[in-house]
Parts: sequence; structure tokens; C-alpha cells
Amino acid sequence: MNAPTTTVMAPPPPKTLSDMRLPIVMMRDILIKTIFRKNLDLVSDLSKAVCLPIPVVQELVDMCRTQRLIEATGTVAEDGANEMGYQLTDGGKARALDALAQSEYFGPMPVPLEVYKEQVKRQSVRNMQITRAQLTGAMGHLVLPDDLLDNLGPAVSAGRSILMYGPPGNGKSSISNGIRDALGDQVYVPRAIEYASQVITMFDPIVHTEVAQAEQDPNSLRRITRFDARYVCCERPTVITGGELSLDMLDLVYSPNAKTYQAPLQLKSTGGIFIVDDLGRQKEPPQSIVNRWIVPLEESKDILALQSGEKFEVPFDTLVIFSTNFHPNEIFDQAALRRIFFKIKIDGPNQANFLKIFAMVAKKRGMPLDEATLIHLLKNKYPTIDNTYANYQPIFLIDQIIAICEFEGVPNHMTPELMDRAWANMFVKDEHIVK
Repeated sequence: MNAPTTTVMAPPPPKTLSDMRLPIVMMRDILIKTIFRKNLDLVSDLSKAVCLPIPVVQELVDMCRTQRLIEATGTVAEDGANEMGYQLTDGGKARALDALAQSEYFGPMPVPLEVYKEQVKRQSVRNMQITRAQLTGAMGHLVLPDDLLDNLGPAVSAGRSILMYGPPGNGKSSISNGIRDALGDQVYVPRAIEYASQVITMFDPIVHTEVAQAEQDPNSLRRITRFDARYVCCERPTVITGGELSLDMLDLVYSPNAKTYQAPLQLKSTGGIFIVDDLGRQKEPPQSIVNRWIVPLEESKDILALQSGEKFEVPFDTLVIFSTNFHPNEIFDQAALRRIFFKIKIDGPNQANFLKIFAMVAKKRGMPLDEATLIHLLKNKYPTIDNTYANYQPIFLIDQIIAICEFEGVPNHMTPELMDRAWANMFVKDEHIVK
């Protein structure tokens, strides 16, 4: 079940150069670098390359002509579009090479950080309205305690930080993914943003899923620009990190070759979800990781630094979900816990829900249920672990039995003896190993 989409106000396309709010020299240099690198000579092609409306690009071209960086070729395009061709002058080529030495960035014009902040407000994660039906639909493949959605729903709708904790193997990661799937609307992600004449690339196909736009008739006399083409219309982004998360992954990444920056993970997740899975398994202690998020979580802004050391503020508009197998009091002090808005414990299933999960997994795996085997499991095996059920156990046990059946060359079936063999692989006995 997909959540219904809601409408986010799209960023309007600029109409003139003054609407751009970018340094004129920066725009000029990106234009001539794009001409130089992509060998383009038509304004219509340049418009697509730099993601600006044709009138704005024409303004830039005319400005470059007055500076003798671009000249008209004196020929009309061969495709009959009645477009004048342009090319770089010798001075334009020299300027392009100088500009490339300063920064290899060319192509889509960046969006000024201050302009992007305005769009972030329009599509804030705190504007999301998640209904019980949407959340239930996204979690439909999971067997959850009745009161869990009562706690999750308000947390997600508030767009505030969430800490999910509890014993391992009970679906915290699956629940996090379910929250992600419940998001149904779209946001606009800039291809790049600009701060202090520095370019920070934002759009990342690994993080951002582009939403296909309806094709327009190329022969139409009037083409409608629906939104600023410097942005990409995407599903709300989701960044998932686990034990590999390190604090330096939350800083700007500078490329000394391209002389541009790449946005850190939390900035790429703006308007969406940032999931920190397996908190406590990272190189840095959990307290240090949460400390890094204190200012963003409290003030909805983050602080990044350029290579020069200059620090600046960026919006922090992300639903952060921490997931851990540790008890919060073991890994955080009370000051850190106070900054996390919702704390939700994810316990293992009761016996009734365990059997529901077991039956669902068996059906999906093509494993016939056997009453005697289930009675054996519940009466003889689970008492040895104080009847502690976990969501991962049905999948583990059934897959173990399937592996045995495949090895023995017999159809899938379960018996008490096969269950004993599967159970033996689920736990490791404490024993002294003689070296």
C-alpha cells in the first residue's frame, strides 16, 4: 500500500539574472566552462545544460558577448530552429581554462543556500501528515504489538527524533524501513547549492529517487516550466547508516581535484529520514554520536565548515531515527536522552504473535506446518530460554530446516528432530575453550 502523495510548493523558476541571487562572475564562469567542456553552441542546449530558462541564459550570453568572451558564429542552427550559434572567443577559452583551474564544476547552476532554505521550509519534514492507515499499510508485512503504532504515529507526524531500543532481532530496522515507506509525498532537491561562491553538490542518485516528470511536446509553441530545473523532484530521501557511521561522514567532503564540496549525509537527507541503525556498534561511542546531533536536533540547523575554516549554518530538517539493542541508560547520559524527543521500546512478540509470524514465514517459504513440531518447540525448547521470543527466530528456524531438507534431498517438512537440529544452530553454548 502506497501512501497518497501530497502537494509541496515547487520552487519557481528564475525569470531574470537578478532573480538568481548568485554572484555574476560565478554564473558567467559556469556558463563558459560548460560551453568549453560540453562544446555547446546553442542557447537552447545551454539552457538544458545549466538548468536555467532560455531567457536567463540569453541574458548571460549577451553579457559574455559584451565582455568579448563569446561571439556569434553568424550561422543559424541546422535543425531549422532559427537559433543563432555562439562560440567562445580566444579570450573566452583562456577565461574558461582559468576558471576550471579554480573549480572544475560546470553544468547546472547552483541554488544559493539562502534560497534553498526557503524551499526547505516549504517542504519541511514537520509538515508531513502521516495517518494511521498509511503507517499500518507500510507495516502490513510485520506483526506488531497493538500499542506500537499508537506510539510511532505521533512520533513520525511530529518529525522529531526517535530512539527505538530493545532486544536484538525484533524488527527495529524493519520498522524504520516501514516508516520510510509510509512517506508518500515529494520534495525538491537542488543539484547543487552555493555558499560564499563555493559549490556543494547535493543531488545523489544513491540517496535520492527521482520522480519521473511528464514529457512535454518538443514541437509545442509554448513549453511550460513547472519548477526551477536546478532542482530534482524526488521522493522524500532516506539515509540508512549502521556500524560504519563515523563522525567525519557528517562533515562536508572536499574534492581537491574538482575543488568542490559534496554535501554530508544529513544534509542530503533534508526533508526525509536519517536512520542510525545498530547504535553502539560504531567506532565512536554512542554518546559522541548523539552529542554531534544536539545542536541540529534542538535548533533545526547544522553547522558545517569550509576548507578555509569558515563555518556556516545549513538547515537541519530531518527525522532522525536512532535504533539500538542497548538500554538507553547504558549508552547515554540524561542530557543526551533529553534531546531525543520520542523513546520507544521494541520488545519481542508474545507467544500468540510469535505463532502468527511463524505461520507467515512458513507460508512464504513453502514449509508445511506440523502441529506436533510446534508443540515440541513451545513446550520443550522455549522454556530453556525463559520463553523469550524474538521476531527473527521463525525465519532462522525455518530456513535452517529448509537447508537440512535440501541437503538430504527430501521435500520441505518439519519434525521435532529437525527442529532440534535447527534450534542447536540458533544459540552458542557457553563453554571453556582450551588453547
